[in-house]
Amino acid sequence: MSIGRFVFLSIVVASLAAAMAVWRGHLEVPRQWNPWAPLDLRDAPNLLTGHKLRRLQQDRELCLSVLETAEMRFTPMPDIAPEPRCLLENTVRIERSSAQFSAPFRATCHLAAAYALFERHGLQPAAHEVFGQSVARIDHFGSFACRTIARSNRLSQHATANAFDIAGFRLEDGTRITVARDWQGEGDAARFLRRVRDEACQVFNITLGPDYNQAHHDHFHVDMGGGRLCR
Repeated sequence: MSIGRFVFLSIVVASLAAAMAVWRGHLEVPRQWNPWAPLDLRDAPNLLTGHKLRRLQQDRELCLSVLETAEMRFTPMPDIAPEPRCLLENTVRIERSSAQFSAPFRATCHLAAAYALFERHGLQPAAHEVFGQSVARIDHFGSFACRTIARSNRLSQHATANAFDIAGFRLEDGTRITVARDWQGEGDAARFLRRVRDEACQVFNITLGPDYNQAHHDHFHVDMGGGRLCR
């Protein structure tokens, strides 16, 4: 056996042994670095955050308990099918977070958790960095719409409330920033919007904005569907 292969196998064995020790409770690690510990939305994202978010997708009770760690006012909603092809499962009605919303909206619990991470660790820090103040309100185009993707027969993530369209932001001093008006600029508003888009790409599976196509010229589309795309 070569030295390189021996070192690689030794690292694998040591990693598995450490993971087993953590799982059995013999080795204590901070919760944010414990792959079996529930996600805490107050913790800064790390390499395990994506794994912990995925666990919420099929576990209603776990997801709801995780949402309790967010600055979010929400209500769990019953599963319904407004139309036969559009089933709303494991959703919550979001009334507000650290910022107000232009209107309450319904979202999958999985998406709500991702949004809470984005707002706390991406959106608000970006606003403080560029403007020295917080975002007070999110203007949006909603989440649920029982429809297909444009020019396609495939259902949109909006059809299950697993997508959210963000149109703009209002700062604490009343300043209004919109994707439609400010994306193409060169000042602080445009710099802020680009930073917001980049931060969204770190959390959501799909983030689409004006650089994607004309249909997104006035909003950021974010969702937790399959695949990864940041445009």
